[in-house]
Amino acid sequence: MAGRYDRNPFAEGDEVNPFANPGSAPAASSSRLSPLPPEPAGFGYGRTVDVPLDRPAGSGTAKDLKKKEKELQAKEAELKRREQDIKRKEDAAARAGIVIEVKNWPPLFPLIHHDIANEIPIPLQRLQYIAFSTYLGLVLALFWNIIAVTTAWIKGGGVTIWLLALIYFISGVPGGYVLWYRPLYRAFRNESVLSFGWFFLFYMLHIAFCVFAAVAPPIFFKGNSLAGILPALDMLSSQALVGIFYFIGFAFFCLESVVSIWVIQQVYMYFRGSGKADEMKRDAARGAMRAAI
Repeated sequence: MAGRYDRNPFAEGDEVNPFANPGSAPAASSSRLSPLPPEPAGFGYGRTVDVPLDRPAGSGTAKDLKKKEKELQAKEAELKRREQDIKRKEDAAARAGIVIEVKNWPPLFPLIHHDIANEIPIPLQRLQYIAFSTYLGLVLALFWNIIAVTTAWIKGGGVTIWLLALIYFISGVPGGYVLWYRPLYRAFRNESVLSFGWFFLFYMLHIAFCVFAAVAPPIFFKGNSLAGILPALDMLSSQALVGIFYFIGFAFFCLESVVSIWVIQQVYMYFRGSGKADEMKRDAARGAMRAAI
């Protein structure tokens, strides 16, 4: 029975009566933890922030935003005015029959206006692309001619042939575009009889030059300024490298001649089939009659 009153080993050491006299508190109460010291002032504790109430917050920012908004509105109005002026000029040019051509080729450094997919009728686009390839072929052939003649000049052929080859390139590249490729482009786009006639005249001269350059006889042109078959055979025995370069130039001029002959045949077939040949004959007859009168 005495075990019922044994001390609980898990109970606190001494009980403290909160209503007891502090002076009579048992000594064990002093073993309790002391309260935490007050927090030191700092880190923003206890500070107040004064907010002025007489001036609305952000009034300067609102004025800046209104100023920028007015500037943007003025710029937008100016852009609209310019767009209207450009559209008015384009409409006036369209009514007058003037076509504004924007340079877009080559893409990295536009020099000419060229848009076969959007400006040439679909049945004629393939022929136009092949005609354009003959123009690029002429540029390549004349450029390679400079390289071949440069090798001949280095081997002792003289500077005159190199200067002539440079003249062929400088005159042939823009001349081919202006004299026969651009007229064909306009003829297909506008069905212009005059452009067709201009194309036929100068494209035949182009073919004649390519055939002459492929053979390169020693007449009209001094020395070996054209990389044709005759200079290639002449140089192959003495200077093999120069002869090989001339043979490559001969191949370029031959290929250019063959494709160009095919192009002019196809253009002429379309020209006759579309009735433009009869129209050209009638215009020529009227011109001759007016000249005679």
